[in-house]
Amino acid sequence: MTNNKSKIINVISNYNTSSQMTAKLLIDKLNAKDFIVPPKYDNNAELNICVGGDGAFLRAVHKYKFTSIPFVGINTGHLGFFQEILPESIDNFIDKYINRDYVVEKIFLVKSKIYTKANCFQLFGVNEIVIKGIQSKVVHLEIFIDGNHLEKFCGDGIIISTPVGSTAYNFSSGGSIVYPSLNTLQITPLSPISSRAYRSLTNSAIVPGDVTITIKPEYKYENSILIIVDGFEYKYDNITEINFTIPEKVISRLNFDKNMYWNNLKSKFL
Repeated sequence: MTNNKSKIINVISNYNTSSQMTAKLLIDKLNAKDFIVPPKYDNNAELNICVGGDGAFLRAVHKYKFTSIPFVGINTGHLGFFQEILPESIDNFIDKYINRDYVVEKIFLVKSKIYTKANCFQLFGVNEIVIKGIQSKVVHLEIFIDGNHLEKFCGDGIIISTPVGSTAYNFSSGGSIVYPSLNTLQITPLSPISSRAYRSLTNSAIVPGDVTITIKPEYKYENSILIIVDGFEYKYDNITEINFTIPEKVISRLNFDKNMYWNNLKSKFL
């Protein structure tokens, strides 16, 4: 690992052929501008460039443990909400980066604390954390907001999404789009069932970022809960309670176009 932080850039690519070709081209162009691209991930780098789609971006953030090194993405995938730069715009991107023609955006995360009868576990998500039943079984959950009982939920599950995650699984499940700079969490039901025994909200609810969302499975469902964080599955035995908050930890992303968010919404969804 080199000790010279300046001019070091990590290039992180998935194994897709087009991504690998784009990454090689990018590395050649960065080297030509006197940047150092290490063969392995360097914790002293000034920037992480992720080549691929949104999935590649999320995997990189999790793999490198929500590093404080800023990210920017080159999109060789389909959706590209996190991946702002097109492969044909690499030269323009490098020039703008050298000239510091960008802003640094902070991306809020969601943190969950999973309490079992014996332990406590902690998970962080960029887009969302989902509570579902194993093998797609219906789950029964008590949901509280800052200790206030909200609902006795019955259905396929609950999504707790961040603002940046509002356009992902949340949106496809009927949730609202939330602008990324807003400090909020969103609770979105998955196939809610309302009956005399269970009263479930049929729409999403957006709550302030300084509150705690608590989900408690009914005792007979303690071992049938699946937790999915940005597509990664986790299983814990004897879950008694799960708390969701917005942590102080954030990740940073470079934005080279102040209109990118609205352009993305229009081009991806309309």
